[in-house]
Amino acid sequence: MWLLELSKVLAVVGTLGAWSALSERDAPLPSADGSGRSLKNSEPSAAREASEFADLPMAAHPPRVVDYTLRATLDPVVHTLHGEGSITWKNVASQPVRELWMHLYLNAFKNQSSVFMRAPVGGFRGSALPREWGTIDVRKLTWVDGAARFELAPGIQLHRPDDLDETDALIPLPRPVAAGETITLEVEWDDKLPSIVERTGFDGSFHMVAQWFPKLAKLEEDGTFAHFPFHHLGEFYADYGQYDVTLDVPEGYVIGATGTATETRVANGRRIERHVQDDVHDFAWTAWDKFETRRETIDGVACTILYPHGYESHAERELAAIRFGLPHFGRNYGKYPYPLLTIVHPPASAPEAGGMEYPTLITTGGESYIPNGFNLIELVTLHEFGHQYFYGLLASHETQWPFLDEGLNSYAEARAMAEWKGAGSLVDLFGLTIGDAEGNAGRAGRYVHDDRIAQPAYAFGSGSSYGSLVYSRTATLLETLRRVYGDKPMRRAMAAYTRKFRFQHPAPQDLLDTFQRELGHEAGEVLRTALFDKGWVDFRVEAIGSYAQREPAGIFDREGKRSTSAPEPAVPGRYSGWVLVQRRGTLRLPVDIELVAEDGTKTRVAWDGSADSLRVPYEGSSPLRAAVIDPESRALLDQNPENNFATVAGTNGGGAPRTLERATYWAELLMGVLAP
Repeated sequence: MWLLELSKVLAVVGTLGAWSALSERDAPLPSADGSGRSLKNSEPSAAREASEFADLPMAAHPPRVVDYTLRATLDPVVHTLHGEGSITWKNVASQPVRELWMHLYLNAFKNQSSVFMRAPVGGFRGSALPREWGTIDVRKLTWVDGAARFELAPGIQLHRPDDLDETDALIPLPRPVAAGETITLEVEWDDKLPSIVERTGFDGSFHMVAQWFPKLAKLEEDGTFAHFPFHHLGEFYADYGQYDVTLDVPEGYVIGATGTATETRVANGRRIERHVQDDVHDFAWTAWDKFETRRETIDGVACTILYPHGYESHAERELAAIRFGLPHFGRNYGKYPYPLLTIVHPPASAPEAGGMEYPTLITTGGESYIPNGFNLIELVTLHEFGHQYFYGLLASHETQWPFLDEGLNSYAEARAMAEWKGAGSLVDLFGLTIGDAEGNAGRAGRYVHDDRIAQPAYAFGSGSSYGSLVYSRTATLLETLRRVYGDKPMRRAMAAYTRKFRFQHPAPQDLLDTFQRELGHEAGEVLRTALFDKGWVDFRVEAIGSYAQREPAGIFDREGKRSTSAPEPAVPGRYSGWVLVQRRGTLRLPVDIELVAEDGTKTRVAWDGSADSLRVPYEGSSPLRAAVIDPESRALLDQNPENNFATVAGTNGGGAPRTLERATYWAELLMGVLAP
């Protein structure tokens, strides 16, 4: 979501000085054994990466639970859609099912009584009321049971007695559906699209059609349905199957949709396209009479980009991101399995349609004046493409555990941007470079004491808390694990997770088990504590001292005689000192402590971070001048990196913690870039 990425830039300005002085985003990384040897030059080449994870099994296809064969006719003048078709559904649970649950998510925009409209979303996208409301009305729902036909529509229960929300519909059944039995439902419905609200709707003749059809809730193994209303900060959880959808729009409109267009024809002033896709759990589409089109085959995938006139440079930037992203994500998280990808850049007047993800179709966004070097266009494109994995191919319960989707994807996005763009992966303008990981770190700690990361989307106190913790703090947590425990083990852990649980709807314990197995117990415990227990850490140089060595003065008993020694002059070239460092918080991370002498000599001391404090002694031929905790910023979770540095009193800096002397300059420069 490009608005969220913009907030990363604004958030990180306040800590730029500290992060810049502490690290570059691709600073040398420790080896897996903590030896401190750089891993940057040991990263595998593209050729080696292709087979690096060949030993990790990955499913080729998901269980096929529900198929949709639909036809939809759009009236772009009144912004309505008439749909009809059939749903074939299999009871894959171990016991009979006596009712169905169905998502009717367009009713989120029906009135202000919906759960969506009632949500406290301050600080996040989609908080404005629609100019026009939206609805979905099921006209027919018939169970074709052999020769019998059961009309289910009259019995649909749209809302519960204590709630007027109409997005989560209960459908009682006339008889149980046995375990393993497959049934067919005939359905007919009408949509009234809202004006663009976050994920779907219209803006003039532009139509983004998502959450638009009656969709069965996901069936769990125990025979219950994972049904829930359409929450503002959570969306997807559904079974896999085939979507066979025929779209009918005016002849002059260009269509972008999930799945390959297997048939296209024009008749009676209408354009009709049939799109078919296996192994997906959703379907979305767009139609506009002003789209311009570019096509390119990238890494064997037929890519189409749809964009407004005048956005040719943005289209090229987005294609460049996909040229990098398709092979990168394929190497790291398993090959993209679909034959096509459609990238939609909505018109500038419909920004709420941008920055979204659906199977084989993503939307990007961004104003035409965003310059090269301000990498929001590229970043959003890679983020939304990454959702093909963390939303599409893994299909975790995003409403219940949003960090498994948005958080892991934000980490994957930051890694992709870093490997592609380097130190300036977020901003690289006028000598100013900001990394995407530093952008995440800048906003990751704002709400750490208020909310847990691992909780349902609707449980967060605000949209700001949700964005900071689910997106940025999860990404910063994973980046910290990468920097502390090693790049190669981290890549292996992510590869193992994404391959083993492809199409499997993983839960948090699956992630925890994978990381503990691949990275070790300590890393697994850091992950668990940070996700579930509001885990945090703040390393601090509490005090520092340095002095010249002298022979001891005072009264001494030697060889049966007592004598008094006067203070001796300092011993040339012999100095002692000490540094007191502290760890506050509940996370225990290993860090290095660097001691810097007046002559520039640097000494590293490894600390496992298990104790609350450590007194580090110093001996050297030059006076101790300064101390730095975590000099390469491996522990990006550190709550306050400004107190990681101190100098000895009387030296340049006078014992003050690391200052932000350049922050004002950077902030002024960045505001000049952002200002209209």
